Amino acid sequence: MPLALNPLDATSLLTSLGVLGVFIVLFAETGLLIGFFLPGDSLLFTAGLLCATQSAGIRLSLPLVLVAAAAGALLGAQVGYVLGRRAGRALLDRTRSARLHAGAARAEELLARYGHGRAIVLARFIPVVRTVLNPLAGMLEVPARTFTIWQTAGGLVWTVGLVLAGYGLGSAVPNVDRYLLPLVGIIVLVSLLPLGLELLRARRGSTTTQTQQKRIP
Repeated sequence: MPLALNPLDATSLLTSLGVLGVFIVLFAETGLLIGFFLPGDSLLFTAGLLCATQSAGIRLSLPLVLVAAAAGALLGAQVGYVLGRRAGRALLDRTRSARLHAGAARAEELLARYGHGRAIVLARFIPVVRTVLNPLAGMLEVPARTFTIWQTAGGLVWTVGLVLAGYGLGSAVPNVDRYLLPLVGIIVLVSLLPLGLELLRARRGSTTTQTQQKRIP
């Protein structure tokens, strides 16, 4: 057991809390604005890895991890939606986090660009955005049935996909736990790619618009 729980470290969370940590982290990250900093992607991958191999004295059950991950992500998203529907924009106005406000702006752009269903699914794979989109969908009065259907689809693909990816790698590569830290680092970088691509696309779009405006006499 570690001397202190580090909420930013997936291995520390799993060593201290086990499967319960998977549920708590995913519920907080997807349902509560205060959970935007939690390591959802790396936690899911690491949990899957620890179902196939033993590291730091812990080995997890794959069925329990899958259930905990799906339950935390789906219930958290619904709670976030209900909070957004009832509390409105006051939820975001109370926070001073620049990351949360930036995530809210990206979430609104996703909803406007891709429509409700596609945006809700895509948001699952973008850190911070998956935290703010759920209450934002409630604020914007996205139909409850539409939100529930698409957040369930996206939540299952996200959680099950990452857990099974970790489990598959752990099963296929002997002693893969030796490379746990580099692997988690790669997962974090990959999880940030969608956000980086979206920011790059938005910047290019802004530059194009400014160029066109300058050409107009």
